[in-house]
Amino acid sequence: MLGLDVARERHGFDYNNPQAVAEQLQKLRAEVVKYKDNPAVLFWGIGNELNLEYTNPKVWDAVQQIAQMIHEVDPNHPTSTVLAGLNQKEVDYIKAKCPAVDILSINTYAGLAAIPQQVRTTGWTGPYVVAEWGPTGHWESPVTPWKASVEETSSQKAAVYQSRYEASVAKDKTQCLGTYVFLWGQKQERTPTWYGIFTEDGKESEVVDVMQYLWSGKWPQNRAPHLGGFLLDGKKSTDNIYLQAGQSYPVVATVTDPNKDPLTYRYELLPESTDLKSGGDRESRPVAVPGLIPTGAKAQTKLTAPTKEGAYRLFVYAYDGHDNVATANIPFYVKGK
Repeated sequence: MLGLDVARERHGFDYNNPQAVAEQLQKLRAEVVKYKDNPAVLFWGIGNELNLEYTNPKVWDAVQQIAQMIHEVDPNHPTSTVLAGLNQKEVDYIKAKCPAVDILSINTYAGLAAIPQQVRTTGWTGPYVVAEWGPTGHWESPVTPWKASVEETSSQKAAVYQSRYEASVAKDKTQCLGTYVFLWGQKQERTPTWYGIFTEDGKESEVVDVMQYLWSGKWPQNRAPHLGGFLLDGKKSTDNIYLQAGQSYPVVATVTDPNKDPLTYRYELLPESTDLKSGGDRESRPVAVPGLIPTGAKAQTKLTAPTKEGAYRLFVYAYDGHDNVATANIPFYVKGK
């Protein structure tokens, strides 16, 4: 699916401005002409999450114009538009205003399991694609009193990717054309590990193994490490952990390797991210706090709490020496002395 970058209302575009809408149409026409004969193109994605934080339904008139233009310029490929979630209101708008849109694309996270039923409940009878799906989203997760979303471990993610996929889209042979798992790579969004199924250094998490199995029916010969638990001061990530500045606390990572590969560990302490955006907009990575975990730390180690009051996260990475990794993090809050 070749994504056409259609301007979003949440970034300041005004769909009441006919000149801006017409200029955008011409710009996109040039892109369609440029790429329409490329053998990699299967279909066109007209905008991504145009419904996120929007108020003006005229965006769907613009989507229809773009879809009509595509059908004129390129009769060989169908059109789609990508929604954030699936709501009755948007399906009604697209059915009424966008008859030239052939395929509905949906981005969903914890909601994946319900998608085939939702598609039918909202009355969409055409084909659909799940254009993004992945772990439980930060907006769907437990939150600490200091407003830090709690992230699943790599192994918890692997379990939900498999169970949600098998329960839903894998069974929908009539309307679901396929899905794109998010994110085949790495990005900073709330944390450096939340959405990427690879780490920053390119190692594969257990989710990659699960996707190989779901797509091919076969597990890889060498499997990623499995993280059974990660405790700070005897508490888990959902326990709203408060630490005293400068005090020392035990850290325990419980990791096993299916191939009995020897494991090495890396810990990183980050301040809680404050550069928080919506819709996957670019965020900057927090700068690590050095020197508070012993060098060469193994599965059991100690953390000296930072002296500065505030919100932090402790990350663990367990490597198997075969480019596979298990990851987890624990948010905690340091109280001043």
